Amino acid sequence: MTSIPPRSKLSFLDHILKVSTEYGSYLWKDITFQSELWYQNYFWWLILLSVVVWGLEIIFPWRKNQSVFRKDFWLDAFYMFFNFFIFKLIIFAALASFTSASFTAIIGGDTQVISLLNLRELPYWAQVLVFFLALDFIQWSVHNMLHRFNFLWRFHKVHHSVKEMGFAAHLRYHWMENIFYEPFKYLTLLLIGGFEPSSVFVIYYINIAIGHLNHANINLNYGPLKYILNNPKMHIWHHAKELPEGTHGVNFGISLSVWDYIFKTAYIPKDGRDIELGFAGDSNYPKSFINQSTLPFTFK
Repeated sequence: MTSIPPRSKLSFLDHILKVSTEYGSYLWKDITFQSELWYQNYFWWLILLSVVVWGLEIIFPWRKNQSVFRKDFWLDAFYMFFNFFIFKLIIFAALASFTSASFTAIIGGDTQVISLLNLRELPYWAQVLVFFLALDFIQWSVHNMLHRFNFLWRFHKVHHSVKEMGFAAHLRYHWMENIFYEPFKYLTLLLIGGFEPSSVFVIYYINIAIGHLNHANINLNYGPLKYILNNPKMHIWHHAKELPEGTHGVNFGISLSVWDYIFKTAYIPKDGRDIELGFAGDSNYPKSFINQSTLPFTFK
């Protein structure tokens, strides 16, 4: 009698092959300007945004003595492309598809049964706003956990190993953070039904733009809007090497600062332009992508 491979393993391998191939084709269409919908071209959007923000850093630097090609500039550039394109091509697209299919099967294929909100009757701008607020709060919560729990902090240390802040530092993070964040993002999609699919792309672009600006070496002052929007002068303190005593971190906001003010985690004691960045013991932290990627799994 012929033995049959376990169905779950076969199914997962099928997803890896199928979805990775589809994502590779999708990425190639982006690169070669063959995307069916221009606003879904992640690749060139990220390139254009990065060039614009980098240009602003050069023209309006906050730390004027910081080099245009600051410390670890090229390492951060590699992280940016790896996390957004290469990692997704290798495994994440397949993992996300497999998880989505499994979850849909569990709830019987009808995602409306767990939706808490239905945005279908709202105008488009209201759909974007509600979805943006919900997603940002979820990300604020996960970010807080990355600092609070030692196991998660091991991976998040990669992001905090930045010693000179610049726009590309936004996307220096361990690939495992995708695994931590994305299930919660997917859950948000399921709990909020009836929104236009294009609103997902709008929010995605807004988040990336604000994230780039938050990490950029730009002298930006948002005035009263600083209590709503995260900004470079607030986020620099999130990366401070010395934190207030008794805390596991401050300023966890992703796009919005309002959650930190509501939950008393906001901290801007003075102008943070020249503060030391990093964490205790970071002088011994690995400097290469490979070693930074493998260290969290060694439990040293």
